[in-house]
Amino acid sequence: MSLRPLQDRVIIKRVDNKKTTESGIILAGSAEEKQDLGEVLAVGPGKKADNGQIIPVDLKVGDKVLFGKYAGQSVKVDGEELLVIREDEILAVFA
Repeated sequence: MSLRPLQDRVIIKRVDNKKTTESGIILAGSAEEKQDLGEVLAVGPGKKADNGQIIPVDLKVGDKVLFGKYAGQSVKVDGEELLVIREDEILAVFA
């Protein structure tokens, strides 16, 4: 199954979480903090403006992005956890 985001939404895969702290302590699954970094996997066509024109999303597949910890909606597709998020919830793109 594949997801095609609608409007100004993007599909993001979070980067791998660290399993140990800097001091070498191994974290249990519930103690791990979700990363707020990810890679864009799919981009919607854009948001419709009041005049009917589509405003395209200013991201592309492969972009590395920073987003808020509680942004978007988590979904599981083919056993992989992904995030569906609106463009305005993305804080920055790594250059």
